[in-house]
Amino acid sequence: MTNKKRFTYKPLWLALSSALLVQACAIPTIETRNPKLDLPEQFNAKVSQMDTQAGQGINQSTQANIQWREWFNDPTLSALVETAVKNNQEVSILIQRINMASNEVYAREGEYLPRLSAGGAAETEKVGEYTREGAVEEQLNIKEDKEFPDPLANLKLGLNASWEIDVWHKLRDASKVASLEYLASVESKNFFVTQLVSEVARTYYELLALDNKLENLDSTISLQRNVIHTINALKEYGRASSLPVARFNAEVKKNESERYLIEQEILEKENTLNLLLGRTPQPIQRDSNVLLSAELKSPQVGVPSALLDNRPDIKQAALTLQAAELNIDVAKANFYPSFELKAGVGLSAFDSRYLFNVPESLAYSLSGDVFAPLINRRAIEAVYQNASAEQIEAAYEYELTVLTAVAEVTNSLSKLDNLEKSAEARRHQIASLEQSIDIANRLFSSAHGEYLEVLLAQREALEARSEFIETRQQQMAALVDLYQALGGGWQS
Repeated sequence: MTNKKRFTYKPLWLALSSALLVQACAIPTIETRNPKLDLPEQFNAKVSQMDTQAGQGINQSTQANIQWREWFNDPTLSALVETAVKNNQEVSILIQRINMASNEVYAREGEYLPRLSAGGAAETEKVGEYTREGAVEEQLNIKEDKEFPDPLANLKLGLNASWEIDVWHKLRDASKVASLEYLASVESKNFFVTQLVSEVARTYYELLALDNKLENLDSTISLQRNVIHTINALKEYGRASSLPVARFNAEVKKNESERYLIEQEILEKENTLNLLLGRTPQPIQRDSNVLLSAELKSPQVGVPSALLDNRPDIKQAALTLQAAELNIDVAKANFYPSFELKAGVGLSAFDSRYLFNVPESLAYSLSGDVFAPLINRRAIEAVYQNASAEQIEAAYEYELTVLTAVAEVTNSLSKLDNLEKSAEARRHQIASLEQSIDIANRLFSSAHGEYLEVLLAQREALEARSEFIETRQQQMAALVDLYQALGGGWQS
C-alpha cells in the first residue's frame, strides 16, 4: 500500500499570518502636531470715542456685528457690493471649484459600496491541433462521433459584482477627507467674498477721495483767479505790479496740471472698480460728499475667540487641519491587507441557440482576495510620511492664520483711533489756514500785505485740505480693514 502525503493549508496560513503581523508591526513612526493657541480675552488696542452720538468707544462684545449694509450705511456702496458678489468672475470660478469638490465627495462615497455591472461578451477561438486544448477536442470528436466546433465560440451574458470590504475604514475616512475638503473650499470662497467686498469698498472710498481732491483743486484755482482779478484791478491804480500776476498765473497752471493727473487717476480707479464688478468700463454713479460727511459709527468687534467662528480663512484652516489628520489614518491603512469579494452570475454557451437553455447554460463564480504589501513598500511609506508632514504644516498654518487675524483686528482698532485724532487735528489746521487766507487777502487788498503771504496761505490751505481728504479716506479704509479682519462680507 502506498503512503500518500496529505496536503494541509495550516503552514500556508501560518506563514501568511506571520507575514501580515510583521508588516503591520513595521509601520514607520511619524510625528503630528496640535495647534498651540493662547488667545487674549480682549483685543489689546487703545481706542477712543469714535461715535460722538452714541457716546461710547468701540464695543468689544461677545459677537461682532459684521453685516456690511449696516456697517457702511451707504446705499451706493451697497449696490456696488451686490453687483460685485453677483457678477465677479472669480467668484463664479470658485463656485465651480466647490461643485468639483462636491462631486469628489460623491465619488468617494461610492468607493466603499459594492460595484455591480451588467454586460455581455462574445469571442471565438481556434486552438492548435497539437496543444492540450487541441488534443482534448480531438478526443471529444472520437468519443462523441461528431465534429467539435472549430473555431469555438463563447457567448456570455450576466452580472458581475465586486466589493472591497473596508475593514480599516480607509475608504470611509477618505470620503470624510473629501467632505472636509469640500467644506474648506466653501470657506475659501467665503473668504474671497470677504476680500472682494472689502476691495470694492476700499476702491470706492479711494474714488471719492480723488473726487474731493479734484473739487479742492477747482476751488483753489477759482480762488486764485479771483486774486489775479483783484491784482489786475490794483494795477490800474498803480498799487500792484505784474510780478504777482505772473506768480499767481504760474500757480494756477501748476494746479491745472495736477488736475489732469487726478482726472486720469479717477478714470483708472473707475475701471478698477468696474473690473471688480465684473463689467466693462463705464462711469460710476456716486455722491462724493459721502467721504467727508459720513459719520464713523462705533462697530462691535467682539472678542478674539469670536474670530474662530466669523473668519472664513480660520474655518478653512481648521477644516484643512481636520482633513490632514484624517488623511494620516487613510495613509496608515495602506499598510494593512485589503479584502475584496468578487461574484458573477449569468448565462454562457458556445452557440447562441443554447445560451438561454437554463440550467445547462447557467454559470456563476465567487471568490475572495486578500492582498497585503510585504516588501518594497517605499511608495506607501512615502505617502504616510507626507501625510504626517501635511498635518504638521496644516497645524502651523492654522496657528498662523489665527494669530494673523488677531493682529489685524488689533492694528485696525489702533489705526482707527489714531486716524480720528489726526483728522481732528487737520480740521483745526484747516480752520486756522482759512482764517489766515481771509486775513492775507484783506491785508493785500488794502496794500498792507504782500502777495506772497496770500499765495503761501492758499498753497498751505490746499495741501492741508488734500491731506485731510487723504486722512478721511484712510479712516474709511481702516474701517474696511477692520470689517475684513473680523470676517465680514461673506454672509451677504
